[in-house]
Amino acid sequence: MKKLNWLKRFLPDRFIVALLAAICLASFVPISGTVAVYYDYFTNAAIALLFFLHGAKLSRDAIYAGATNWRLHVCVLLTTFALFPLIGLASQPLLGGWLTPELLAGVLFLCLLPSTVQSSIAFTSVARGNIPGAVCSASLSNVLGVFITPLLAGLLISSQSISGGGSLNAVVDILLKILLPFVLGQIARRWVGGWISAHPKLVKFVDQGSIVLVVYGAFSASVVEGLWQRMPLSALAVLAVVCVVLLGVVMGLTFIVGRRFFSREDEIVLLFCGSKKSLASGIPMAKVLFAGSALGSAVLPLMLFHQLQLIVCALIAARYGRAADAADAASATGPAR
Repeated sequence: MKKLNWLKRFLPDRFIVALLAAICLASFVPISGTVAVYYDYFTNAAIALLFFLHGAKLSRDAIYAGATNWRLHVCVLLTTFALFPLIGLASQPLLGGWLTPELLAGVLFLCLLPSTVQSSIAFTSVARGNIPGAVCSASLSNVLGVFITPLLAGLLISSQSISGGGSLNAVVDILLKILLPFVLGQIARRWVGGWISAHPKLVKFVDQGSIVLVVYGAFSASVVEGLWQRMPLSALAVLAVVCVVLLGVVMGLTFIVGRRFFSREDEIVLLFCGSKKSLASGIPMAKVLFAGSALGSAVLPLMLFHQLQLIVCALIAARYGRAADAADAASATGPAR
C-alpha cells in the first residue's frame, strides 16, 4: 500500500490526463462545421449547469462577502487593464527584431483584453478558492472590457486601422450563460442546496468536465483556423516564448501580491482571474477593431496564449486542490495520540 501511495505522487491525476487527451484529440481530430455548432451548445449547457450548481451551493452571506471585496476586484482590474498593457508596451522595442509589426500589434492587443469568465471561475473552484469573489471579479472584468479594450486599443495600437466601439454581445453572454444560471441556482437553493452540498464530487466533476470541454473546443477552433499552418515554426516558436514569459511574469507577480496581502482563497482568485485573457471576447473585438489582413496576425498571439493559460492554470489549480484536500484530511484525522 505504501508503495502504491508513493507511486501516485509522481503520476498525473485523472483531470490532467483528461486535459492532455483533449488537446491531443483536438490536434488530430478537431471538430468543425455543424458538429462544432452543436458542441458549442453542449458546452454552454455544461457551463450553465456549473454555475447553477455553484449558485445553489453558496450561501447569500458568502456571495455578499465576495461582491463587497473591493480590494480584490481592484487588484484584478489593475492587473488586467494596467499591468498587462504596461508589459505589452515595454516588450514592443524588444520584440521588434523578431516579430512583424502585425504580430507586435497582436501581442499588444492580447495584453489589452479582459479576463476570462467561465474557466477562471472553474479553476478557482477546482483550487478551492473564493468562488463568489471569482464570479464578481471575472464578470466585472469582462463587462468593463467591452468598453475599456477598444479605448486602449485606439490609444495604443496606432499602426492599425481601428474602428470605434465594442460589441455588447459579451455583456449579453455573461448575463445569459453565467449570471442567470447562478441566480436560478440561488433561487433553487432552498430545495436542492442541501443535496448538492452533500455531493461535492458532483460539483467537482462538473467543474473539471467543463474545463476539459472548453479546452477541446478552443483547441479545435484554433487548429481549424490554421494554428499549425498559418506561420512558420520559427515565428510560432518566438510567439510561444513570448506567451510563456508574459504568463509567467503576470502569474508570478499576482502570486506574490496575493500571498502577501490576501487570504489563500482570494490569492487564488487574483492568480486565475488576473492572469487570464478571454478568447471569447477577443475574437469578436478583433473583428471589429482590426482591418482585413491584420486580423489573422492580431488573433494568433491570443490563440497561443489561450491554449497556454488553460494548460498552466489547470496544472496549478489541480495542485491547489490536492493541497486543500490534504489539509482537510489532516484536520479531520486530528493530531496523533
